[in-house]
Amino acid sequence: MRDHSEQLEFMEIDISEDIEPASVRIPDRSSLANHGREAYIQTGAVLSSEKRFVEEARRLAEATGEETYPAPFMSYWPTYGVMNDAQLRWYWYWRTEVRQGNYLDVDLSYLFVHIYELINGIGWLHPEQGYEQLKRLWINYRERLPQLDAYMQEWIVDFVLVHELQPRLHEVMLLAGGYLPAPLLDKELQRIMEENASDLTLEMLQRYYDYDISLNTFYRDGGKAVVERYIPQVMAVAHSYMKRTQQHGLLPELSPGAEQTMERTLFRKAVYDESIYGRSVSFTYFPLGEQKDFVQRLTRIYRCTENKLRELLGFRGRLRGKTLEPELARVIERYIEKAYALEQTETAPAPVIQIDTAKLASLQEDSEYVRKALTIEETEQSVFDSAASEVPVESEMIEPDQEKMPAAPRFTEQQDGPSREQASAAATTTTSNQTAEMNELLEAKSSVESEVQFLREDASSAKIELQWDESASASLQQEWHDFAGQLETRHVKAVQVLLGDHVDAELMRLANEIGTMPALLLDEINDIAMETIGDLLIDGDRMAPEYMDVFEHVKRC
Repeated sequence: MRDHSEQLEFMEIDISEDIEPASVRIPDRSSLANHGREAYIQTGAVLSSEKRFVEEARRLAEATGEETYPAPFMSYWPTYGVMNDAQLRWYWYWRTEVRQGNYLDVDLSYLFVHIYELINGIGWLHPEQGYEQLKRLWINYRERLPQLDAYMQEWIVDFVLVHELQPRLHEVMLLAGGYLPAPLLDKELQRIMEENASDLTLEMLQRYYDYDISLNTFYRDGGKAVVERYIPQVMAVAHSYMKRTQQHGLLPELSPGAEQTMERTLFRKAVYDESIYGRSVSFTYFPLGEQKDFVQRLTRIYRCTENKLRELLGFRGRLRGKTLEPELARVIERYIEKAYALEQTETAPAPVIQIDTAKLASLQEDSEYVRKALTIEETEQSVFDSAASEVPVESEMIEPDQEKMPAAPRFTEQQDGPSREQASAAATTTTSNQTAEMNELLEAKSSVESEVQFLREDASSAKIELQWDESASASLQQEWHDFAGQLETRHVKAVQVLLGDHVDAELMRLANEIGTMPALLLDEINDIAMETIGDLLIDGDRMAPEYMDVFEHVKRC
């Protein structure tokens, strides 16, 4: 008869957390006590597998390894206890290299073990260090191990919340392609709009539209890049404009009673000891995604922006639906027109410059001639004067007794050449021409020196800033101080002219002084206004009436 009395082996199963048996296979941890490791007994009670892992990780936190051959490793629940000796040697060597910034190829299970160490507080002294290590692991292995994304985008969020590194959420969101859990996305969107709306991204905003923008024809057929570039800019401009007109900007009015509290379970599916940071973390947020008016407004802004981009790019068809209020739509469209025109100018191909070597040589010869002429002018003039004074006057050479005698004909050695009078006249003409040419050169030189002196004096002059009286400055919103800070001296002078009585004449005079046109000067001011206060400051060639009160207490130059 067969003996069925084999020794029974028991398996430890941790049931501290509710797990659906149908979706999660029970991991095999029977080898946790292998490889000569001592049993982990504490006050008579067996430690949980998570606590055992953390205890061993702390003991081995500074372990290093020598270079060795990679050993394949795949485990559903990877820990030190399920590695054989070759795998352990490779793990210590790989971790040593990673800590030095050398991210060798590795199996996912090894990577998980190191991540478990970091989320349990092992391998770093300050939370920022732990966050940076987790981020670098994610960045360096996400392409080689794509399945890592699904875990890291959740675990690194938990790490940020546990250690109160909320400003890092924006970086995590960018790494995750705009993803954050819905409540945290609401919280992050509120923070960005309150602090710096220019940090908005299309991926972040997509959740708040009432349809999937990636399905429309324009987005698919070449408009994706321009939409990704302009939508965040337009949202920031619209938020700034509405903040000035409605105080809270694009955000809905948030009453304290609308705030909700979220309880988030920490480090799901990871080997994590709950006794370190707790089972969960809580945070409060305003459910922006559930605000119907907010979602509709963002959708209409997107629709208005895309329609304008379709027009500029010559794309047929327009999005239909409810439109924005005319004033906001006008601000958005004018901003896009200006930004697009500027972008086209900046991206225009530079003209190809070809140098005519023959002409260059000719110019060099002319330049050398002018230099020599300017250098020897005074010497030549003095020599000419001296020679003229030495030529005897013919009347002085005639003897007194010869005054009544006919003059004898005079012959020269060159009978066929020009006469003395002709030669003298020719010399006089040549000298006069040279003198005139030299005078013109000297005048040009003097003019250039005067222009250079003017430019130097203009460059050395102190910058003029737009300033308000102290009492008015203290009550101004920050956006007006930002506007004033970006103005150049010519812009400040133009603003002063717009506040004066003779706008047209003074504006033309100022434009002539700085070598531009009044319209271009005013457009520059409007561009700065759009970037700072979110609206056009000048309507036509006059200050917009609604902003005149802001400039009542501006200090005059």
